[in-house]
Amino acid sequence: MNDLYNSKKVVWTLVAVFALVWLYALGIRSLVPPDEGRYAEMAREMWASGDWITTRLNGIKYFEKPPLQTWMNALTFAAFGLGEWQARLWTGLCGLGGVLFTGYAATRVFGARAGFYAGVVLGSSLFWVASGQINSLDMGLSGMMTLALGALLIAQRDGATPAGRRNWMLLCWAGMALAVLAKGLIGVVLPGAVLVLYTLLSRDVSIWKRLHLAKGLLLFFAIAAPWFVLVALKNPEQPHFFFIHEHWERFFLKTHHREGAWYYFLVLLIPGVMPWLGLLPQALFNGAQRQAGAVFQPKLLLLVWVVFITCFFSYSSSKLPGYILPVYPALAMLLAVQLENASRLSRMVAAGLLVLAGVAGIAMIPHMIQAASRHPDERALLELYQPWVMAGAIIAAAGGALALLQARQLRRDLAVLTLAIASFAAVQVLLAGFETYGQLRSGKALALQIKPELQPDTPVSRCSSTNSR
Repeated sequence: MNDLYNSKKVVWTLVAVFALVWLYALGIRSLVPPDEGRYAEMAREMWASGDWITTRLNGIKYFEKPPLQTWMNALTFAAFGLGEWQARLWTGLCGLGGVLFTGYAATRVFGARAGFYAGVVLGSSLFWVASGQINSLDMGLSGMMTLALGALLIAQRDGATPAGRRNWMLLCWAGMALAVLAKGLIGVVLPGAVLVLYTLLSRDVSIWKRLHLAKGLLLFFAIAAPWFVLVALKNPEQPHFFFIHEHWERFFLKTHHREGAWYYFLVLLIPGVMPWLGLLPQALFNGAQRQAGAVFQPKLLLLVWVVFITCFFSYSSSKLPGYILPVYPALAMLLAVQLENASRLSRMVAAGLLVLAGVAGIAMIPHMIQAASRHPDERALLELYQPWVMAGAIIAAAGGALALLQARQLRRDLAVLTLAIASFAAVQVLLAGFETYGQLRSGKALALQIKPELQPDTPVSRCSSTNSR
């Protein structure tokens, strides 16, 4: 059981089951406002109106974000009709593709076992799994940035052929262009800043000669620029709102009312990387260790990616949990390299932390109702959610205990896989149980009740409030 990564039958079975569960779970919950409803409605309006340039929400121009996800969701609606899983399909594919490509990139750069571990780690990390089941822009951005990061690592690895390096770098440039279309300039600013910092720390100035800048920039602008030109021609007000209000002011000013402490994202990383938290400190430390005799230092680049993006958003005046999502593929690769060389004790610590997390979840259940609002409906929903929390906590504790036993017996691949399966299953159970809240917040039941009364010419008025923004 120490060579599971070498078995094509095992690997492809895992990929197939993982993909089926991942995609099936996209449709088992109602869309929850504000983000899920907003992005689904924008795509529906684009599909219904046929205007693929100017995005709108409730008929009002929406210039806060670029249109990649709206395009993809509109195409999904056109192909499969309206529905929850259709609205989440692009997000789900980005999350799933991020797991598979992270594993592939790690295989090409660090070896087969590290690649197997990288995919397993990312596919079971709490925050990545949960975000991959939610219709928001953060996973779309992260999927495109994962494409850029993985392609860069493969292109720059020592021993890459000239043709291979060129092709992978072009894919990297395409990934950055799609990241810009997914959420804005951070799609190119963040990778560019990481590359500058990596150059300074590694003293590998020659990497800039291997980026294929001329062809890459041409491809980048060919993909990213047309929409910005077309939308500005149709809507002259868009450039100022998008580039100044949504980039400069969002980062430096507090006008969006999304402030947070400087350690906001550090706190999120702790539960978000479960069940691999016990290996994280050593993985980050080893990332700073230079590989003797190598020109390109992939672990250092991954470390810079994680640290810089975390610091960048920590400094920003606007903070939301999803902003930190792009660091998880890099963390998964660093953790995979650490797992490959980790001692039995390190693996046992990782498993033991999952046991503790499960036990803590079980202990928390009696206090859920006490911490709830006094509103009777919310208390009733929490009571319905308690069995799901119990099930998720039991799965985590039992899986951690089994992995602990396997790690003690030096069955390292099986222990890693058991940890991953337990974590993934626990997160899916917790998400599925949240549907009781989802139905209440989405207003789906009310919409179904009034649907028979609606006609094409039924007037619909918008309610306003002095407290709304």
